[in-house]
Amino acid sequence: MRFWLGSYTSDSGGRATGIGALRAGEPDVASAGGPLSFVGTAAAAASPSWLAQHPTLDVVYATLEHRGQVAAFRRTGLDSFAPLGTPVDAGEAVCHAAVAPDGHTLVASCWGDGRVVRMSLDAAGTPSTPVIAAAAADPFAGPVDPFATTGDGASGESFAGTEGAAMAAGLFTVPGMGVGPSALDAELAAASRALRAAAGDEYAHLVPEYDLAEDAVAEAAPPVAEGVPERVSRAHAAVHLPDGRVATTDLGFDLVRFWRIGSTGIRADGEVVLPRGSGPRHMVLHPSGHLHVLAEYSREVFTLATGPDGRWRLLGGVAASALTMDGDTGAELARSHDGQFLYAGIRGSDTIATLRVRGEGDRLEAVALVDAGVTWPRHHLVSRDILLVAGERSDDVVSLTLDIRTGVPGRVRSRTEAPSPTRILPARR
Repeated sequence: MRFWLGSYTSDSGGRATGIGALRAGEPDVASAGGPLSFVGTAAAAASPSWLAQHPTLDVVYATLEHRGQVAAFRRTGLDSFAPLGTPVDAGEAVCHAAVAPDGHTLVASCWGDGRVVRMSLDAAGTPSTPVIAAAAADPFAGPVDPFATTGDGASGESFAGTEGAAMAAGLFTVPGMGVGPSALDAELAAASRALRAAAGDEYAHLVPEYDLAEDAVAEAAPPVAEGVPERVSRAHAAVHLPDGRVATTDLGFDLVRFWRIGSTGIRADGEVVLPRGSGPRHMVLHPSGHLHVLAEYSREVFTLATGPDGRWRLLGGVAASALTMDGDTGAELARSHDGQFLYAGIRGSDTIATLRVRGEGDRLEAVALVDAGVTWPRHHLVSRDILLVAGERSDDVVSLTLDIRTGVPGRVRSRTEAPSPTRILPARR
């Protein structure tokens, strides 16, 4: 089997020279668990950190992260590509691209400035005509009323009623999201303020401090993990949904946003608010129709689903593993072929968490945490009977054996040197 490798080049502190070519296993053998070999550079490019395949053409799209552009490459040989058209400007630190199933459009996500960008693709697959979508708004900016009822278009529209609004504010949680204080009585808070004002400075300390609920609302959530940057919009990934909509993550504003893609533009169609400071990064669409989202900062996996009205809602979330360490960050989320398991890459402790999918795809259960076999597992995917893992900082790619009974990755079966790998993309056969 052949794979293309996204990578970082010298402009981003990496060692690669462009899109890499990787081989796994032996020719005409059903197992991909044979030896891995890095063939070399398939196309020179500046930090092609993410790669996406056109659905029908032998064309690959690369996000040139440092340059803020999306470039197309046409396959010219077994392990070679040539540029197709001119790179298209997207936005600062563009880090992800997703091609529509019909091959007519591409959606790029930009980590640096939060842009979500729609591009047109012509009959040859050449990208053009970038359209920048509406910017995200921080749902946690300013005070949040925990008793307000959220509605369509509101920042907390993924939750319903009083309890849901409090959840969006970080004052109430669902199982697996951690623990926060419950909402306090607004009337008691108002009475407390009035009594304290009437009592004056001498006796104010005798009045119960029910008005401290306002402080809880302003802070809105459990403490954000140390090292989490200031709150700025950071779009990170996109997934095309079966109904034609597109979901994108905003890692900086804790949002999953939804879009309608038209013939010339892109229109917002709702959003789901995740807990403050969680940092939604990458997503997997489950065969059941549920959307699973890995959070970079909180290392949780959240499950989203559509309601009877077609709007997406948050069902719940679980820690990828109870054994992750402070300072760890989530990277990639992948699923098994049959959809029974999810695999979350954890950077820092350099591990892979296995989660079992329960029910109708709506519940997750942490199963195991194993060594990734690399340093800084940036990306991974399931290929036949193995899990391929890209070690961005160890400059290698490894294959891990998958236990057919438990779904848990095991020992390293094969390893090959590969410079600064950031993405593994199966080659078109």
